[in-house]
Amino acid sequence: AGPGSYTVGTMSERFDCHYCRDPLQGKKYVQKEGRHCCVKCFEKFCANTCTECKKPIGADSKELHFKNRYWHDNCFRCFKCYTSLVNEPFMLRENNKVWCSNCTATEDAPRCKGCFKHIIAGDQNVEYKKMVWHKDCFTCSQCKQVIGSGSFFPKGDDFYCVSCHEHKFAKTCAKCKNPITSGGLTYQEQPWHSECFICSNCKKQLGGKRFTAVEDQFYCVECYKECVAKKCAGCKNPITGFGRGTSVVNYEDESWHDYCFKCTKCARALANKRFVCHNGKIYCAECPKRL
Repeated sequence: AGPGSYTVGTMSERFDCHYCRDPLQGKKYVQKEGRHCCVKCFEKFCANTCTECKKPIGADSKELHFKNRYWHDNCFRCFKCYTSLVNEPFMLRENNKVWCSNCTATEDAPRCKGCFKHIIAGDQNVEYKKMVWHKDCFTCSQCKQVIGSGSFFPKGDDFYCVSCHEHKFAKTCAKCKNPITSGGLTYQEQPWHSECFICSNCKKQLGGKRFTAVEDQFYCVECYKECVAKKCAGCKNPITGFGRGTSVVNYEDESWHDYCFKCTKCARALANKRFVCHNGKIYCAECPKRL
């Protein structure tokens, strides 16, 4: 801001007021743009209007101007904190209001989404998707504890700490009943931790591997063959249901692969056919007559 561009003094020569023609000799006068006028006519015809108070800036007042705007020196104050801005840095903002640099920085600072106050330089804050909070204002929507810079889970317009998110939203493992926070798998529409879905015998994880369910127990292929599967009365190998011959023939207390259930004498396949048991051995309906 600069001073006004006119001269005030007491006339020693013979001049008349440019406007009212009254003699100015020995009187106070104002010279502006090459014209001499009395103080009264200056305020009526020539004085600038103060941008702040809207009153004329008289010849006896100190005037400041900036970008074709004018102020009394005592009107040139920060709109926010009223500090005098004469010889101080300032900014001209909306509605021709002048602001000091401190108030400008504060006003332009982002507002906290929690308390709606400005976040000024030096404040610890949390930013997420173009939103910002004071660090102590970023709290869990459930327990209201400060999350600050810790881990959190967004849900719509709400934010949850890890603990509250686990109890409110996380799936519960079918075995250990604890929340599943990451990974996991699903079997028969029930969620499991990967480390809970294991072979009942060797304890190896079964995720992504072949396994067999026996009642409420799970077995990998090797353990099922070794510990659980019935042995074929024909070939003596485990009946697993994997690979060739998924059908099983049961008779009394013994079981056979369907391809092992054949006549002891002629080797005819007997699955789903009539057979005769003689001295603990299986025969087709014809062979016992030839014995």
